[in-house]
Amino acid sequence: MAAELILEFEGVTAKEYYAVNKVLGIDVESGEGDWPAGMLSHAAGLREDGHFVVTEVWDSAKDQEAFMSSRLSSALVEGGIAGPPSKVTWIELISHQHLGS
Repeated sequence: MAAELILEFEGVTAKEYYAVNKVLGIDVESGEGDWPAGMLSHAAGLREDGHFVVTEVWDSAKDQEAFMSSRLSSALVEGGIAGPPSKVTWIELISHQHLGS
């Protein structure tokens, strides 16, 4: 079954988020671009306390690890996010539904 990843960042804004995705060749507004293999869904936004939160569902944690090592780690730095997330949570899902677009 799929795995959900929740990343929380302090001091990250939409500016850095868009910059990282530009480096990755992903247009998050249109949904077009070079999305990584194994990613089933992606969402991002600011929590009310200002933390930037990214939630993703992957076929497997190994798919996300491959994306991190091959493309994402360098794109984060190039996009202005030098430090690690303040919190990382993995959830092994027992259900994941696609409910339309």
